[in-house]
Amino acid sequence: MSDGQGRVTLWGIEVFLAAADEGAISAAARRLGVSPSAVSQQLASLEAALGAVLLDRGARPMGMTPAGAMFRRHAQTILNAEAEARADLAMADLSGLTTLRLGMIEDFDAEVTPQLLGTVAETLRGCRFLLETGASHRLVEQLESRALDIVVAADSGAEGADTGWREVHPLLAEPFVAILPNGGDVATLPFIQYTTRHLMGRQIAAHLARNGQRLATRFELDSYNAILAMVAGGAGWTILTPLALHHAARFRPEVTVRPLPFGTLDRTLSLSARAGVLKDIPAQIATGLKAQLQAQVIVPALRDWPWLAPSLRVL
Repeated sequence: MSDGQGRVTLWGIEVFLAAADEGAISAAARRLGVSPSAVSQQLASLEAALGAVLLDRGARPMGMTPAGAMFRRHAQTILNAEAEARADLAMADLSGLTTLRLGMIEDFDAEVTPQLLGTVAETLRGCRFLLETGASHRLVEQLESRALDIVVAADSGAEGADTGWREVHPLLAEPFVAILPNGGDVATLPFIQYTTRHLMGRQIAAHLARNGQRLATRFELDSYNAILAMVAGGAGWTILTPLALHHAARFRPEVTVRPLPFGTLDRTLSLSARAGVLKDIPAQIATGLKAQLQAQVIVPALRDWPWLAPSLRVL
């Protein structure tokens, strides 16, 4: 018997959960940042240690066996307990936290995220930070599957269905606005749609449908910069948020911002973490983020468009 045989390791459990979530060895490897062969080796070692086959590798996507489904419940409990233990040990000295995996929506890329990382790094000395940017729904999925520790994302409206697995710290409320080229007119310009593959695009599309608006859409894009570049160039008008304008600030002099011409639409952004795992660290980060948003986003936005108050505010 080899030295490693018969041992159930935390790493092996994490690899199993990633493979079960992703349904493929290659996808689990990408998520964990290791090779597919390393994932396969860990899974084989775990199954040997448990004396049971956990995953049906012949299925596409790869599924769990009955033994795997049973073990998954215990595996999640084990990893949650390990994370809570690390957090408890770190709380005496926050610099003892070794790794923090953050997920942020693209809206914060320009200024907010770099400053946040600098501020948190001063508190969590010696901590390694892993940052992932993505769509809100995808970030929350990664938080639930333990691929991320803390995420900042737009609320989907389904937070009540979380059944207490995560703690949520509201950050910002903001209205959707109409953005036109200077001198442009909504009645004569084509509409440029933010992609409906993302939550925000679906919210915009649903709002248009509720208000009986069937706008001809030739372009559907997933980049604030690309959309605002087209608007600034006179190619059409769009619906976005003040935070999107902050993200692509170089286009602000070339566009006009107005209230939506049909109804009002708002969204909220929140910071989420798995409940009780990181103790008061998420609340501390949320407090810092709200101060940044007030100074970097809200104050300059209200200076340019005072009519945004009180819809644009920290929570």
